[in-house]
Formats: sequence, structure tokens, C-alpha cells
Amino acid sequence: MAKKLFPFILLLLMAVVFLVVRTCQSSTDNEKTTNTEKKEPEKKRGFRRSSAYLEYTKHAKCRMKCRQISEAEVEDVMKNGKINYRKSDLNDQPCPAYALEGYTKDNQRVRIVFAQCDNVTKVVTCIDLDNEYECDCN
Repeated sequence: MAKKLFPFILLLLMAVVFLVVRTCQSSTDNEKTTNTEKKEPEKKRGFRRSSAYLEYTKHAKCRMKCRQISEAEVEDVMKNGKINYRKSDLNDQPCPAYALEGYTKDNQRVRIVFAQCDNVTKVVTCIDLDNEYECDCN
């Protein structure tokens, strides 16, 4: 009689092992999804270099005019400039502020501060790092 039951017991044992393995894999997949979801906001915190939604503050426009920096040059620094984290304030409210440095077409060494909220990036100010300018931009 034991010989007749052996195939059924073996089949039942294999089914139990299959279900245990499947349950373990399912919980591991859920953990991976949860970890990915936790990391997703961190990815979104980085500086987005797209100029699709670029706005200029009144102060930035005044500084750009005074220092003869064009919108095209601002966009170029935005796309290719190096982030100076010491001059940036990633905890600034309501939007993180990123200070990017680079060169204009006429070789001005500039720092441009961008504030990024949601889908909008605002140009806050433009600074020539080598020359002083008399600008009345209050």
C-alpha cells in the first residue's frame, strides 16, 4: 500500500515546494518594487538640464542685461555648466537652488543660479565671476 501512495505523496510534496518557492519570489519582487519606489524621489531631486520650462526673474533679466549675457548663453550654461554645490542650496524653499558655472560665447566666466520647482526652472541671477559691474537691479 505504501508503494501505491508514494507517487501521490511525492507529487504533493513537489506542489508544496513549488508554492513555497513562488511565495518567496513574490515577496522578493514586492521588496524590489518598494525599494525602487523609495529611490524614485531621489532621482527626481537632481538638476534637470532641460530648458523647456525656463523662466527668468526680473532680477535675472536685469543682471543679464547689465553683464551682456544672452538667453542662449544662459541655456548653454544650463546644459553644459558644472554645478558648484558649495554655492548651491538644495534645501532652499520653496525650490532647490543650483549654481552652475561655465563660459559665455565671449569667454565670460559666469555663475548662473537656477531654482527648480516641479516642471519650472527659474533663472534667479547671473554673476560674472571675474568682473564687477555697476548694476541697479534692486
